[in-house]
Amino acid sequence: MNIDQFIPGKTILNKYVHSLKQNGASFHIHYWGAIPKHYDNLLHKHSYYEVCFIFDGEGLYVEDDSSYKLQKNTIFLSRPNMVHQIKSVSGLSIVYIGFELVESESGPEWIKLLEEAAQCTSFVKNLEDESVSALLWKSLILKASKMDNVYAEGILKNIAFSLILSLLQTFVPYSDTENKKSNSKRGSALLHQAVLFIQDNLSNSIKLTDLANCLHISSRHLSRLFVSELGLSYSDYVRNQRIRKAAILLKETESSIKEIAEQTGFPNVHYFTRVFTSAMGSSPGLFRSLYISQKTTTYKEV
Repeated sequence: MNIDQFIPGKTILNKYVHSLKQNGASFHIHYWGAIPKHYDNLLHKHSYYEVCFIFDGEGLYVEDDSSYKLQKNTIFLSRPNMVHQIKSVSGLSIVYIGFELVESESGPEWIKLLEEAAQCTSFVKNLEDESVSALLWKSLILKASKMDNVYAEGILKNIAFSLILSLLQTFVPYSDTENKKSNSKRGSALLHQAVLFIQDNLSNSIKLTDLANCLHISSRHLSRLFVSELGLSYSDYVRNQRIRKAAILLKETESSIKEIAEQTGFPNVHYFTRVFTSAMGSSPGLFRSLYISQKTTTYKEV
């Protein structure tokens, strides 16, 4: 990436990207910075967060009487009210952002995340050249320096928000609790896929093993998802959905009992009648007649 793109990129970012709102979080961007050759600065502090990324060069980051080596692909977090300083003899190619969370417009999980960032003890890190944060920052500067169409502002804001998330993730790794929540969400997504498949294919045989293969998970895993999240076994859920759909067809269509049995995946009318009667307390024919009777009954004042 050409260092000459730093300045125009910084100018565009400061013009267009100073407020980011997504996913229940609202960030105010105080400034975007980019300096091709940064040398020493004074000891100072901020009331907000500042993250700096070193594109090239060598130097030192000083905080709390400790010094940390800066080099290409070093990233560091200056937390609120922490006195710090950057030193370099040869000069650093550096980009940086000053931001804070707008708590009144953000969810509690974001407030907690930023509180954890304020307490982090590993605030200077060396990234791989192809790390997500490095690539996002390069993409942001590159796109900003070539802002040439009506889509550019929206693209810049999306990249900027992704960058802030990747920066926070760099300094505040996921906790075990968050990993469990993530696993739970993945489980819910798989269950949602399974439920949709069942509902769309009730006229067919839907074996647990076949559906598990479609979702690329084990039969045991799929079975556990139904029990843990729905409180039903897989077979009970499928049977309930078949009965539910049959009841709807009995009420809303003129299809024969045999046709409805076929449409809901029952192998024959006898089995359909037995299962439906056990679940609903009346046979399919009686259920339909009672519904029609209730629907056509009129009431007159005496």
